[in-house]
Amino acid sequence: MKGSVFISLVALLALASSLASAYDPSPLQDFCVGVNDTRLGVFVNGKFCKDPNLVEAEDFFFHIMEGNTSNPLGSKVTQVFVNEFPGLNTLGISLARIDYAPYGLDPPHIHPRATEVLTVLEGTLMVGFVASDQNDNCFFTKVLNKGDVFIFPFAMIHFQLNVGPVKAVALSSLSSQNPGVITIANAVFGSKPPIPRDVLSKAFQVGKDIIAYLQKQQWYDNN
Repeated sequence: MKGSVFISLVALLALASSLASAYDPSPLQDFCVGVNDTRLGVFVNGKFCKDPNLVEAEDFFFHIMEGNTSNPLGSKVTQVFVNEFPGLNTLGISLARIDYAPYGLDPPHIHPRATEVLTVLEGTLMVGFVASDQNDNCFFTKVLNKGDVFIFPFAMIHFQLNVGPVKAVALSSLSSQNPGVITIANAVFGSKPPIPRDVLSKAFQVGKDIIAYLQKQQWYDNN
């Protein structure tokens, strides 16, 4: 009886371990260029794989254009996730270019499936993230200049603000081929259908009129 209980516990631990690493698994082949045509390959990690004999150098190439920052936030995130760049499929990484107008903001957001490494290519950015309640919601911030690198830990709320009078550019590297983006203000006040005002009024300790005002705003998506 004790032996069977021990085996069951080991099995549960093994299952928990496998579930914990169920996203972006280690590749079992050199590459798996994603395709949408089901006739061309097998389904792996959310995408069908292109026949390796048909893969070419262009499948591993992507050019990122400068983003248009003429919007209320003064920033544009150009995502290079697996949907935009199928060559990333099964490799567990992605990236994004972020362009900032003078004093432009990439607003507080999270990547629910990734850690982010930010590299400043041009300009000066104030960046920061907020830790969980495990660390008393501690706010970490730093002013970065060209060539500086900063890490936003897995799924932490973070932002970047251009504090200079000239445009800035940064490169974001992420530890998932499909990291996802949840912009806090958009999600809380712009959800469809809207979150009940009673909930938000109590959560933020403000009147329902303020919540109503915020829910009527046009929350811009810079992604």
